[in-house]
Parts: sequence; structure tokens; C-alpha cells
Amino acid sequence: MSSVSTANPPGWASLPESLQAPAQSLLQPGEQPLACLVVDVDPTRHFRETILLLTDRRLLSTPVSPSGVLELSAADWPLADIVRLKTFDRGGLGTLELLGESSQLAVWHYTIGHGPQVLALIEQLEQLKHPADEQSAPGDSTEPPEAETFESPPDTRALFRLAQFAWPHGQWILVGLLLSIGGTIASLVPPALVKPLMDDILAPAQTVIEARQAAQAAGLPAPDAPAIPFGSAGWYLSGLFLAAAAAWILNWAQAAVLAAVSERVTADMRNRTYSHLQKLSLEYFGGKRTGDLMSRVSTDTDRLCSFMGDSLVDFIADALLVVGTAVVLLWWDPRLAIVSLLPFPFISWLMYKSRQHLQHGFQSSSRAWGQMTSVLADTIPGIRVVKAFAQEGREIDRFAQANEVVVQANMRVNAVWTFFWPMIGFFNRMGVLVVWACGVWLVYRNFLAGGTDNMTVGDLVAFVAYITQFYGRLEMMSRFVNSSERAAASAQRIFEVLDRVSSVPEPARPIPLARLNGELEFRGVGFRYGNRKVMHDLTLKIAPGEMIGLVGHTGAGKSTLINLVCRFFDVAEGAILADGVDIRSYRIQDFRRNVGIVLQEPFLFFGTIAENIAYGRPDATRAEIIAAAQAARAHQFILQLPDGYDSLVGERGQSLSGGERQRISIARALLIDPRILILDEATSAVDTQTEREIQEALQNLIHGRTTIAIAHRLSTLRQADRIVVLDRGRIVEVGTHEELLAHAGVYAGLHRAQQELTRDIGL
Repeated sequence: MSSVSTANPPGWASLPESLQAPAQSLLQPGEQPLACLVVDVDPTRHFRETILLLTDRRLLSTPVSPSGVLELSAADWPLADIVRLKTFDRGGLGTLELLGESSQLAVWHYTIGHGPQVLALIEQLEQLKHPADEQSAPGDSTEPPEAETFESPPDTRALFRLAQFAWPHGQWILVGLLLSIGGTIASLVPPALVKPLMDDILAPAQTVIEARQAAQAAGLPAPDAPAIPFGSAGWYLSGLFLAAAAAWILNWAQAAVLAAVSERVTADMRNRTYSHLQKLSLEYFGGKRTGDLMSRVSTDTDRLCSFMGDSLVDFIADALLVVGTAVVLLWWDPRLAIVSLLPFPFISWLMYKSRQHLQHGFQSSSRAWGQMTSVLADTIPGIRVVKAFAQEGREIDRFAQANEVVVQANMRVNAVWTFFWPMIGFFNRMGVLVVWACGVWLVYRNFLAGGTDNMTVGDLVAFVAYITQFYGRLEMMSRFVNSSERAAASAQRIFEVLDRVSSVPEPARPIPLARLNGELEFRGVGFRYGNRKVMHDLTLKIAPGEMIGLVGHTGAGKSTLINLVCRFFDVAEGAILADGVDIRSYRIQDFRRNVGIVLQEPFLFFGTIAENIAYGRPDATRAEIIAAAQAARAHQFILQLPDGYDSLVGERGQSLSGGERQRISIARALLIDPRILILDEATSAVDTQTEREIQEALQNLIHGRTTIAIAHRLSTLRQADRIVVLDRGRIVEVGTHEELLAHAGVYAGLHRAQQELTRDIGL
């Protein structure tokens, strides 16, 4: 065994114990490991783990076999050959590039949950390559800004991914396909019945009529008429009626079955998309507009429903009929069939070209719809601000501009489509014209040959009926290009959400958790927003039931700390322990059930006051809800409302005052009885009297719970057991209110500044 450092490098704990010894065996004598990373996607985009190990000499990469054994044939690159590591992510898939002086040395892929560990590896390499600039983040280098990236065009292959939603309804889809086949067969019958009706009845009758008219005009006796089986006409007409009725019934049943299936498929898709959104971390929502996400869940799924319920159903029926008609044509008369299908390659080429032009148009249209919906999502919740600043006209103009972008995007699509579709119709009519021309020539040749060429008027009429049906359905199928490209753009936008991997993953082997005691410990915690490091080596232990006050200048890291405690984000370095266990080892839901939070701006949902208080515990009884409201000092004002606890609060609680919303929020936190409580500026936006009432409610909430409170009004933290002062992501002071004042440090300076401000404004 080679001699290695006894201190495990960052990321070493992510290695299974069975791989740690083999990984160490890869090191040379005296080589020191500095950082370790496990990436989980191979170059072919399949899930397979690869271990990256950075040492003081080189970077090693060794894959893990499917059986979980480390392959000892490691690739390595000396540090002298490495310029830097670069990372970026697209749609939830991260890419890590190893760059040399003039080329890319290697590339790895990873799901976005490994992002913090990747950034830690990059920083370690930067510190190793540039020790004089150890505090710089990977994004602080002098490299030019990354070029603008463009959304890839919609790929119709995204439509095939809808099969995963259709599979549970496969039996009904099969029924629909069988009905389609039956309707196709019924639609192929009428032209076949037209031939004997023409050749055996109508054409001979017309010949007799013309002969009699000619004899009458010449003054001659009428010639003897051959026997014409007019009695059979009724059977032929009955057959035509029955075929039409059968086709109608079968096509109706097919459309009804597949339309119902499409509704269920899109409902499942909406549920899956919304469910997946709920599981994504706050990091994802920070980079998205609400209106765009709403558009994906509502508008895009509705387009897919229309596509599967209408366009796809019609396409299936049309395709079956086109294939069936082509088979009948080739069986009937191969010569005429081949001639009649001459325009088909041109039509196929036009459909392909129109598809290419429509792809980008529909993508732009979907993006424009999302932007327009985002304007609505911005202005409707913020209508009070709009009116307060008299900006109604400006918002009307902003919506009109967004709407005009939608119109222009659709106009570009329509310009393409209105050119190609009539052109396809022209070629369809040319196909019918070719059949008439060749058919007339064949009938004429049959006439000259004395009827030995087997091409009768009935054959021609039936053939024209078939080819008209063929090209008519082909023209309808050409419209499928339009709807399929629109649907592909919508499907791609939905799968962009579904393919996104949460940066706060569930543990592979979760530790069961019922109820915490409330002990918290921060061990060397570091965190980044992107490439910017905002928290450095934070270490702190909080006893069960202890109240900790967090203070510091704006941007010191207070909100980041509570986001990490709630596991809205995961730490990039170190660990946060609850009752001695890394919180990443608990199921997210189990852990968060033990955490209550009261925000600076409480969010209430549209519904009754009782429903909002019971949001964290929907099964709570009315007595429990009232008890929580009483403890939160909210019971009295609730009783004064017209419907008491059944009063509607309006969207975002706009019908209540700020203090009333805050007390409802406190009651909501009380009802779930959390072991860890987070107070984020809970009294900063209310008047003095309301603050006093909220402080009384908070006393009931804090009692017996581990509490972390953020407050800019330092007077509200005097009751805290300890006050932690943060500055630029580091703990700079810890102590009681009196101890920190006596220390005359950062806290004392903040306290003195607040007293001076209070004195200056006369409070």
C-alpha cells in the first residue's frame, strides 16, 4: 500500500467504503490526495459512475464497473498538462471539461445534484495551480465571457417519449387501432361497388338509351335492348350505404376511444410535470419565470392533448387508409397505380421541407407564449404596486408588446404553412389529373382493341374514386406536419422540466426519522451560488431547545444559512448534522416535517383562514386549529371576521393586514409542532404595537424548540441564548447580548448604529 495522507480529501466520504481502499491503491508513493469526486453519467449519456481523484501531482479518472468494482486501469493527466477545469449545465445535465493548452483533454457528465462537489474540485485545482490567488472562485479567471447559447430546435423524437405516458392505457389504444383498421376497410368498399354498378348497369343502360335516341332520330325502329340487371342496383346501393354507415360508426368509436385516452395521457403528464416541479430545488425556480412554468404545465400540455386527441387520431386513420388504398390500386392496375403515384415523392419532399421551416417557428411561438404569460404572472399579483405608481398604461403597453411578439411568431409560421399547404394540394390534384389522363387513354386503347385490354369505364371511375380518396387523405396528412411540429415544441418544453434533476437529491439509503430532539451542528460548512463562494468553513453547535440569533450586514450569509438548515440547498463543503446525523441522510419530507418557518413576508394561499393554518397538517381538527390560533394571538381578530375561521383570505392573503398575516403564519408553524424553528425577520415589517403582539405569539412558538432567528432589530434578540454574528459568510462573533456589547466588536457597532438611527428619527 502506498503512503498517503491520513486526512481524507474533500468528497472522499461520497465514496462507498468498498471503493476507498482500491482508490488509494492508485496513488504513487508519497502522493497526496487533495479532492475526490464521483460523476454518475458516462460519455454515452448512460448512468455509470466514474471516480475523479485530484492529487498534488495529477488528476486521475477511473470508472466503476456495473457490479460496483473499481477498474484499476485509470487515466491520468499531470498537473503540468492541465490548464483548467470548466463546468456548465444544460437542462439538468452537467458537463465537466478538462482543458489543456490547445485542446480538450477529457470530458465527463454528471447530474446536477453533484454540482457543488464539482465546483469544490475546480476550486481545489485552481488553488493548486495558482496558490497566490487562493481566494478566487473558479468564475473569477480572466477567461472571456461564455458565448450566448441558443435553445436547440424542437425534435420530433420528443413525441415518441410520450409513449411512457400512453403505455398504461395500451389496451384502449389497441382497441382504437382495431377500430381504425375496421373503419379503413369499410372506407375501401364503396369504390369497389361502383365498378359493377357502372359496368353492368349504368354504362349498358346509357348505351341502350343512346341507341334508341339515334334510331328515333333516324326514323328506325328501336333496337332490341339487352337484359340489364337493374335489380342488382338495389344491392349495390345497399352495400354503399352499409359501408358508409359502418365507416361512420367505426370512425366515431375510434375517435371517442382515442380522444378519451389522450385526455388521460395529458392529465397524467400534467400531474407528473407538476409533481416533478414540486420536487425540484429552489435553485431551479430562481432561474425561471413563473409565467413560463405555468405555460408549460397548462398551455403546452393542452396542445399535446389536442394533438393526440385530434391530429394523431386523424393521422392514424388517414395513414391506414392511404396504405390500404395504395395496396388496392397496385392490385387493381399496377400500371395506372404507378403513374398515379408519381406526384407522391414531390409531396413527401414538400412535407419534409415545411417541417424544417416550421420547427424554429413553433419553438419561437412557444417561447413567446411563455413570455406573455410571464407578464400576466408579474402584473396580476402585483396589481397594487401597478396602481400605486399609476403604471397601468405602461403595463398595458408591455403586454401589448409581448402579445405582438406572439402574433409575429405565429405570422412567420403561417407564412410558411400557407405557402406549402396549397402547394401540396396542387400536387394532389395533379395526381388525380394524371389518373384521368392515363385512364382515358387506357379506355380509348381498350376501345380500339375491341375490349380486350380490360380497362373499362367502371374501372376508371373506381380507380379515380380510390386515387381521389388517396390524395385527399394525403392532403389531410400533410396538415399533421404543422400540428406535430407544434406538439414537438411543447413536448420538448415539458421534458426539459421532467429531465431536470434536483440539486437537493433524496438519499439512496435514507435513515428513518420520526421526530428530532433538535440538536444542530454545522461542521466546516461552505456554500456557493454558482461560482461565487458565500459561506466559508462555518462551524457551530446548537443544543436542543436553544435560541440562536443571527445578525450581520446585508449579504453576510444569514438567509443562506437558514436555507441550508431547511435543506432548500445542499452544502458544497462540510455537513449539517441534526441529532448527530447528516441531514442529507434523512428523507427530505421527514426532515422538513420537523422544521417550522416564519418568513418576513408570510405567504397565504387562496382559501379560508382555517385551511391556511392547517396547511402543514391538513388532518388537524378544528379544536387544534383554534388552539394554534390562540397561542399565536390570532383568535380574537379571526372571530371579528364575517365568517370567522371560514373567512376567505383572498389571493396571497391580501384581505388581511401584514400583522394579521404574520400571526396566521405563526399559527401555521405552531400547529405542526416543529422541533426546529426558523424566524426570518418575523417582525420587521409591522408597527410597534403589532410587533409587541407578534413577540408575545413568538414566545409561545419558541418555547421548548431549537430556534434560529434573523432580525435587524437587535432588541428583539435579547432573549436569545446566544447571538451569532456573520460577516461575509464567516462567523466573527458568538455570545450573549451583554457579552457582545462588552466585546465592542461588530455586534456592538451594529447596536450603536441602530441606537443612533432611533435617536435621529425620534423613536
